[in-house]
Amino acid sequence: MLRAFQAAPVADLGFAQVDTHRALRKNFPEVIFGAGKTPEQVVKIAAKLLEHGQQVLVTRITADHARALKKKFKLAVHHGSARCVTIEKKPLPKRTGFIAVVCAGTSDLPVAEEAAVTAEIMGNRVERAHDIGVAGLHRTLAKLDWLQRANVIVAVAGMEGALPSVLAGLVSKPLIAVPTSVGYGASFGGIAALLAMLNSCASGVTVVNIDNGFGAGYAASQINSLAADADR
Repeated sequence: MLRAFQAAPVADLGFAQVDTHRALRKNFPEVIFGAGKTPEQVVKIAAKLLEHGQQVLVTRITADHARALKKKFKLAVHHGSARCVTIEKKPLPKRTGFIAVVCAGTSDLPVAEEAAVTAEIMGNRVERAHDIGVAGLHRTLAKLDWLQRANVIVAVAGMEGALPSVLAGLVSKPLIAVPTSVGYGASFGGIAALLAMLNSCASGVTVVNIDNGFGAGYAASQINSLAADADR
């Protein structure tokens, strides 16, 4: 049995080795990163996952990817702002509690939505708050009661990346910080926000890569699953 598990099945498509066993190991199937793949390649990988009865999440898609997926699969849903497509034959049951996804500015929405869509397809209830950055601190403070009710918070920010540090100093929940590439020249494509978050003096801030909404949503789902298990 152990040997069979170690030799996880792989579907060889020639251009891709699809890990059909990942859902058993990770509680969620392999996710398709659309950037750099042709629409035809993405469709074939998605078809193989669906053949095994698995959920499909495709991130970083183009309009061509979305058209090809929606043409092939009737259940395909294009999340335009998130640049994702999801396909669910049978949606996962939602866990108790919720994940809060917040962003500092409207320009950060694509990354925030990628995190939200990722967490939702993984079986979580997601609540959102947009444009609550520290340039208008009253907007941030108005959300504190709501944020304290979340099991985990994803905070997305570009520019100087201050929002996660402010929130982490005010709430007791795990916080995942996502720097974005939004900003002017000296933001260096998100490096300024990344370094600000990595050097936060607020406790409990975990940081993912620049523009990595997917990674934040995935990690938030794993944290929320632990909270849901503890509530049982």
